[in-house]
Amino acid sequence: MKKVILSALAVFAFGTAVAQEGNGNGGFSKGSMFVSGAFSIASEKTGDNKGSGFEIEPKFGYFVTESIAIGGKLGYASMKAEDATGDTMDATALTIGAFGRYYFTPASQFSLFGQAGFDYSSIDNKLADVKENEIGINVGLGLSYFVSNDWAIEATWAGLGYTSNDNGGDGAEKTSSFGLGADLRAISFGVIYKF
Repeated sequence: MKKVILSALAVFAFGTAVAQEGNGNGGFSKGSMFVSGAFSIASEKTGDNKGSGFEIEPKFGYFVTESIAIGGKLGYASMKAEDATGDTMDATALTIGAFGRYYFTPASQFSLFGQAGFDYSSIDNKLADVKENEIGINVGLGLSYFVSNDWAIEATWAGLGYTSNDNGGDGAEKTSSFGLGADLRAISFGVIYKF
């Protein structure tokens, strides 16, 4: 049922965007800048097991040409957990990333874009006294729809990704993963502000 409702909303948004494309709402041009990002707080408890955490990740982009935007992001996350036996987990992560986007119809109210990104994360596991370094590369697609001249709704899908984690170094085996995200349920929605 959830998939049917989301699909109907996507079709409605696409139809509305195409119908209103010529009304002058929104769109990007050379020199446009935008901000977006993520913020989340989570808490979970199952019996005596409990965990909590938060993440903040602002993102900034700048149009260097009519169709190409480049940008960066800075993120911080904190996670804590405790199980019934008293074992705990306490970790923080700092992420720095860069991205590039190509918009197919940047001046329109509705636009499709391709995106490539690179992220570096430093993860500090305080209880195990281990610092991990992680590198991620991803390529994906996205859609922008301007609801006003300055605000847009955005949907992104990170289709292809590679991640490498040194698991703290000092002889630890490195973990590498590669994936093609063919799961279209893994679409992220967000809001951006253009100025």
